Parts: sequence; structure tokens; C-alpha cells
Amino acid sequence: MITTILAFLFTLGVLIVVHEYGHYRVAVACGVRVLRFSIGFGRVLWRRQATPDSTEFVVCALPLGGYVRMLDEREAPVPAAELGHAFNRKPLGQRAAIVVAGPVANLLLAIVLYSAAHWIGVDEPKAVLGPPAAASVAERAGLHAGDWVRAWSDDPSEWHDVRSLTDLGWQVTQSILHGENLDLLVSDRDGRGQHRVALELASLGASEVDAKLMQRIGLGSAWSEPVLGDVKAGGAGAAAGLRAGDRVISIDALKIVDASQVRDAIRASGKSGAATPMQWRIERDGARLDLVVTPKIVIDAGNRVGRIDAYPGQPPEMVLVRYGVVEGFTSAVAQTWQMSSLTVKMLGKMIVGQASLKNLSGPVTIADYAGQSVRLGLAYYLGFLAVVSVSLGVLNLLPLPVLDGGHLMYYLFEAVTGHQVSELWLDRLQRGGVAIMLVMMSLALYNDMARLLGLQ
Repeated sequence: MITTILAFLFTLGVLIVVHEYGHYRVAVACGVRVLRFSIGFGRVLWRRQATPDSTEFVVCALPLGGYVRMLDEREAPVPAAELGHAFNRKPLGQRAAIVVAGPVANLLLAIVLYSAAHWIGVDEPKAVLGPPAAASVAERAGLHAGDWVRAWSDDPSEWHDVRSLTDLGWQVTQSILHGENLDLLVSDRDGRGQHRVALELASLGASEVDAKLMQRIGLGSAWSEPVLGDVKAGGAGAAAGLRAGDRVISIDALKIVDASQVRDAIRASGKSGAATPMQWRIERDGARLDLVVTPKIVIDAGNRVGRIDAYPGQPPEMVLVRYGVVEGFTSAVAQTWQMSSLTVKMLGKMIVGQASLKNLSGPVTIADYAGQSVRLGLAYYLGFLAVVSVSLGVLNLLPLPVLDGGHLMYYLFEAVTGHQVSELWLDRLQRGGVAIMLVMMSLALYNDMARLLGLQ
């Protein structure tokens, strides 16, 4: 819990500082006097100001944002000698540059973070597939448990290596959002029998791009050997004679090729509410044995499921995904662009009703992911930080009056008409923008709590 909280606060701190520093740095470069650089809102916890005429740097109690306050006649009277340093007196191009500098800083930070994560490298599951779900896109395409996906293509003349299952998932997600099919080059686990498979994704029409997307397509899990791990003494598995290291060949005449099938069969045995004996065939020390395994019935999330107090399956094979200096940087630039495009597309789909509003996430989800990524290692956390930085940069460019994108709308109006938006309309638009932001924040927080309580 402490790790999650600290990771969340550090994440917010880094992203806010970089965003506001973008505004600050360009404002200073344009000759605007910056009165205050604030991290957070509310009561001041820390303050530093070198001289009475210099910028005041503060950290406040509520760390959900920040701001840069500049000299501006619209907020307070400005002495005649200082008018040249007022924000509102600067040319339109400079004012626009100051506003857009915050989101741009977040996108540049994402490139740096992605680059660092690529150079460090991360361990990811090898792109060897578990069994595709029944009637899924993958099953219809002819994919099977144990297939190794070697490359992908959305253009018959060009193929790209698949580095890991994570890489494959990203390409599938991109294809769905672009409404395109995807071709895969597949072999068996040993690299033999290479052949081409076509995933029909163009007409899928997925409304939610979330962690369960790959399961719905049939590419959700990595292949795991159906070999038993620890077998708890006194449990149903031990009572049936199962031992760690046993390879499961079949259950009730169903051929087993992946550990997920074993887990599913065990859980499903509890649906009737009564302990149901199962016929297992296993391989132990080169010999095959037939055992009767009777799972015990337990309640899990309100459902009756079977348990044998043994863990079926071995960890999936992992590969180290690491890039060279140049490739890592160019991939980071491409990934930042792709993530920005993905964010815009998802927001657009949500606005027109083509994607579920359940995709909106708030601080609880961010905190949870921050804590998880920290525990996984530095490269994972840097990648997570990059994703949030891209989201912050893109969201701030939305044409809502309370965001940077709203101010850019005002400047576009000024550029076209030759005069600024009136104070009356500024006030009306500001009120409307605040209302929209409150609705979005409330919905994101609702989604957070629904996920936390298992309602989504």
C-alpha cells in the first residue's frame, strides 16, 4: 500500500513538474514575467523565492495538478513599467507557444522515458500462444495452443518481427482501432512448420480496449506447460496422488495442451455444487498413470468453483526485449506517436458512442498501476510513466476551455477574427468547461471504484 501511494505521488509530481516547466520555460524565453510556479493547489507546504521580483516556487497540499501564474492585466493591474512583461501584451504566436509548451513537454518526456525503458530492456512473455477461446477470431483463423507468432504484417510486402506477446497485443490493438485485418507468420514452439495466418479484425468493432481485449479475440494468455507446481499436503490434489512435476495429459478424455485448460477444468467441476470426481491421465518419470481427482468445492466471488490445492502450470517462457541506442530512440518516438493517436481515437470513439465510457480511468487506477509497475522493475515503471505522460499531454490539448487546448481555441478565434474572445463569452465557456471536466472526473472515479469492487 505504501509503495502504491509513494509511486502515485512520485508519478504525479514528475508529470506536473514537467508540464508546468514547459509553460514556465517558454514564458521566460518570450520575456513574460512568471509570478508563481505551483505544484498542487490549496495550502502552501513549501515555498522558495530568491528575490521579491523573482518567481515564487511553491508546493501545495493537494497534488492533483499545478499552474504557472504569469503577469497579466486581465488578472490584476500591471504597472506601466512592467507592461512589456505581461502575458496578455505578447504577440499571438508567443502566447500560443507558451500554452502549447506544457503538453509538448509531456510528449517529449514520454519519448525520453520510452527510450530509457527500451535501453534497459524488460522481460516479456514469448509470443507462444495459449489455447484460443472457443469461436474466437484466433480459433477461426486456425491458431492453436503452442503456436509461436514470429512476425506480423498489415501490408503483404512488409513483415515486422514480433518481439513478445506484449508486442503482438499492441499490434492487434492498433489493427482493431484502425479497422484493419492482420496477417501473422506462425510456427510451432521449436520454429518448425512456418505458415501464414490471417486474423479477421476489420469488422470486430470492439467498443472497449482494455486488459480483456486479447481474451475476446482469443490471444489472451501465453502458453504454459501443463505441469503441476507445488501440491499442498492434505489438499484434494495430494489425496488423489498428484505430485509436483506431474504432466497432465488429459482430463475426462479432454486432451490437455496448456495449463489454462487444467485450471478451467478444475474450476468448472464445482458448478454443480457437489464434489465431482475427474479422470486424470498424467505423465510421471516417463510413465503414464490414471488417477481419480475429486476437487473440493469453495466459494469464489460468489460462485462455486473446484479447488485441488495444487498449482497447475509453469511460468511462461520469457524473452528480454531490449533495443540499441538509435533503435530505442526511434521506437520511442514511434510509440509516443502511436499512443497519442490511440488516445485521440479512443476519445473520439467514446464521444460518438462507438467505445464504452468504461475506458475512462481516474487516480485510483493510475495509483494501482503505478504501484504494480514499480514492483515489476524500473523499465516497467518508466514505460507506465510514459503512457500517463502521453495521456496528460493529449488530454490537455482537448478543446475544453479549462485546458490548454481551450486557450488555443481562443487564439484560433483571435487569429481568424482579429479580436479576442469577449470577457462574457470567456466566463460562459469557462463555466461550461468546468462542468464537463467535473462530469469526466466523476465518471473516471466511478469506473475506478467499479473496477476495485469487481463490478466491471
